[in-house]
Amino acid sequence: MSTPPEIAVVGAGLTGSLLACYLPRRGHRVTLYERRPDPRAGGGERGRSINLALSERGLDALRRIGLERRVMAGALPMSGRMIHPVTGGLDFQPYSRGGGKAIHSISRSALNAALLDAAEAAPGVRVRFGHRLTGADFATGALRFATPGGTVHADAPIVLGADGAGSAVRAEMVASGAVREKVAFLDHGYKELTIPAVGGEFALDPGALHIWPRGGSMMIALPNPDRSFTCTLFWPRDGASGFAALDGPAAVERHFRTRYPDVPPLSPGLVDDYLRNPVGRLGTVHCDGWLVPGRTAALIGDAAHAIVPFYGQGANCAFEDVVELDRCLTETAGRWDRALPLYEERRKDNAGAIGRMALENFAEMREKVASPAFKLARKADHAMERALPGRWMSRYELVSFTTEPYARVERRTRRQRHVLAGLAVTLTTGTAALALRRTAAARRGARA
Repeated sequence: MSTPPEIAVVGAGLTGSLLACYLPRRGHRVTLYERRPDPRAGGGERGRSINLALSERGLDALRRIGLERRVMAGALPMSGRMIHPVTGGLDFQPYSRGGGKAIHSISRSALNAALLDAAEAAPGVRVRFGHRLTGADFATGALRFATPGGTVHADAPIVLGADGAGSAVRAEMVASGAVREKVAFLDHGYKELTIPAVGGEFALDPGALHIWPRGGSMMIALPNPDRSFTCTLFWPRDGASGFAALDGPAAVERHFRTRYPDVPPLSPGLVDDYLRNPVGRLGTVHCDGWLVPGRTAALIGDAAHAIVPFYGQGANCAFEDVVELDRCLTETAGRWDRALPLYEERRKDNAGAIGRMALENFAEMREKVASPAFKLARKADHAMERALPGRWMSRYELVSFTTEPYARVERRTRRQRHVLAGLAVTLTTGTAALALRRTAAARRGARA
């Protein structure tokens, strides 16, 4: 048998580190290149630590390599949404009909550290931090990196770009003419705040993902193991209600007292967090292809298809990419020239589907979750689940609590919505007809 080829994985974030756990099981030697210093050696960048909502797709990937228990030890289950209106009481909305299913809040940095530890412990894996990709020749596998000690050259017969939304590998593919890209940015950005623990306890219910829906904008909060909450504002970048409009302490305090009145008492550092933390960009990456034709080089995870975070599926989707690539390698007996096109074929439609659904869920989270119509629709979904167990599931449950392909989920739930719409019309028509019959009967009775 031939020796499995060496692989260069560019990017030691979540996806690259997971790849470096999977590939050695096939006998591959893997070199993992990362532009940053070792993230385990210091704190994360201020205001850039968005928590992850880990769900079944991500857990499935971890389970396959024996990491689920270790990772979940630091996770906090969230079994529903807690809605915070401007006025009035809180409203808890469970994610599943029985309330027994949960997504899991986990620190991105903690998950990355666990994956890096596991990758470094795998046979044949080398990790090179402080290596920023500055050039690639995909015809030969030659790579060039800028490092603190100068330029470093390397080569590998297989190159996998797992270096995130701003992928340097993708940029090299675009420059070579192998790939065309489009990045569709939202008019909204994000900024992080913190709600600290109070007396050593959570200031809010830790069993929920908290949402402050405000129409064109919103805030969410996820619990942390230290009993704090990481809050993320998703606001327009410009305009009267955007980030740019709040340019001083008085404006920040006034806005939160008016629009988020329960937050200032819980967050003594709110104004400082707001003024010091950066505004991040949100967008979707579209690529017409993820491979260099005829070459063993490919994109994976956010490098291929970054999406907005409103379904909590970015990392989960990327982890599922790794599982599918591993499956394709098994089906092609380790033939990378056949496995990579098969991986792209199977994952591209699914990545597009979750990208669309994530954008739709943004509108749902900021505008609809507090509305009576949305609550009625959720009740109808749950009623159909009771009537058709196993055959009817809400879109949220299919995305978060199963591994059914995203594209199939999109088609299936579109059909379900048409069914519900038809039932609503039938019920409305039937109710109106019944009312007319009763009115006519009453008139006949009156004449008699």
